Amino acid sequence: MQVAKPVGRNAPAIKYDILSALTVHALSGDKHRQRSILRIIALITTRYNWRNNELSIGREEIARLWSVNERTVKREMAKLRSMGWIAVKRAAARGRVAVYELDLKQVMLDTSDIWPTIGSDFQARMSDDPEPDTNIVPFKVNPAPFEPSDEEVWTQVQAILHGRDPELWASWFQHLTEAERAGGVVTLMAPSRFMADYIAQKWSARLLAAYGRVDPSVRRLRFETAE
Repeated sequence: MQVAKPVGRNAPAIKYDILSALTVHALSGDKHRQRSILRIIALITTRYNWRNNELSIGREEIARLWSVNERTVKREMAKLRSMGWIAVKRAAARGRVAVYELDLKQVMLDTSDIWPTIGSDFQARMSDDPEPDTNIVPFKVNPAPFEPSDEEVWTQVQAILHGRDPELWASWFQHLTEAERAGGVVTLMAPSRFMADYIAQKWSARLLAAYGRVDPSVRRLRFETAE
């Protein structure tokens, strides 16, 4: 699937494609989905920095834009994080609001069911990967050595992660094992403390989003190591 970075000469067209997918995805659902998508579109069109992939905004300002209270903002932002659409890039600090980043590829993956509704040209444009304008040979990733199973949650989570980004899976996620899953908390084992800390800091939101598609009861991850 193609999701080019919305910068350069083609930036306006790419932005329109993303907003079109979000809008039609919202209209294809019930009033709850429509409201949620309208809220994220409001954040994108008013405060999102496309070039730097940064959404710098405080909870109070979001509440004002959405005409809701801050409790609703907290709940809605948590929902977007669990979907893997948004992640905290820099946490809020005294005198400084939080900075978020959007995972546009995840957004487009989750809206792919409505691409044919927009048109065959849109579907073709989003589905076809462009030829890379580079002399660099891409790293070859071997196929995932597993098949999704309805009975094994971790196997399905791994399949989702591999399908989302094979190179990232090969570098990080394939080395994890699920040690325990109980009470909404999953304990994952990593081969080293460095890997455990790095994944916890950088990729925990993506892991939670993958779990959310298989077992919505999972709300928190713990990372441990055998070292």
